Amino acid sequence: MNKILLSISLLFCVNIIFSQDNDKERLKKTEEVIAKIVEEKPNGWIKKGTFTFLANQASFTNWQAGGQSSISGNVGLDYDINYKSVNWSWDNKFIANYGLSKISGQELQKTDDRVGFNSLLGRKAKGYWYYSAFFSFKTQFDSGFDPANLDVKISHFFSPAFFQLGPGIMWKKSDDFKFNFAPATSKLIIVHPHFTEFGSSFGVEQGDSSRFEFGASFIGYYKFKLMENVIAENILNLYTNYLEDIQNVDLDYTLNIVMKINKTLTANIAFQTIYDDNAFRGFQVRQVIGLGVNYGF
Repeated sequence: MNKILLSISLLFCVNIIFSQDNDKERLKKTEEVIAKIVEEKPNGWIKKGTFTFLANQASFTNWQAGGQSSISGNVGLDYDINYKSVNWSWDNKFIANYGLSKISGQELQKTDDRVGFNSLLGRKAKGYWYYSAFFSFKTQFDSGFDPANLDVKISHFFSPAFFQLGPGIMWKKSDDFKFNFAPATSKLIIVHPHFTEFGSSFGVEQGDSSRFEFGASFIGYYKFKLMENVIAENILNLYTNYLEDIQNVDLDYTLNIVMKINKTLTANIAFQTIYDDNAFRGFQVRQVIGLGVNYGF
């Protein structure tokens, strides 16, 4: 009798466990379906943004191994204004970052500086495919100086300024996974004439204040959950100029990793590499790592 009761109890417990697992599985599938419906449902305008502040600090007092005290901070703004309907998709993103660093015994220096706007318009073709048109603009807020000689200014606001515009085709599975190919893209680079007085600057020839290019552009965007509370964002831009050295492809790749600690605190890693042989024959690299305070709105 006891064996029968024990068997019944074990079966009951097993059923409860499997029932709970099934309930969890059903709940997970339901959430995925709801998320997909929300993603695919035409819902007009959606506006969202994130403000981030990153800080790094190192302090040394009577430290026999040596070291210099330093403090740095970065602020960033990422704001999206997107529109979606049955036949139309219009994604707009504004990005701004600015950072300063102070090392003991040295002048205040800029560590990060960029401002940009990207707009991608799509008209439904079939499935995930859209006829598209895109526009992008980027420049910087503050003056930049030659690392070898901090008295020599090499850039400032709107110098350089980069513009791209072109029609193409877009594949968009979701707001987090899409790419756009524009085979007839116009590109304009603007710099102040005093930066080209004695030589070329950012691809603009000596004595000129602008450079026009015509070529092909590829833009890819992929954002995914790397693990629990860790989000990875990949942004890839490729461009080739039909008018000169078509084999040389300009590259701009950015990886942003956000590790959520709680509602407002995050650990942020930003990595960006640029290859543009007209500006510099080599890879330009930017890295920013720090503890961040995020505010969503």
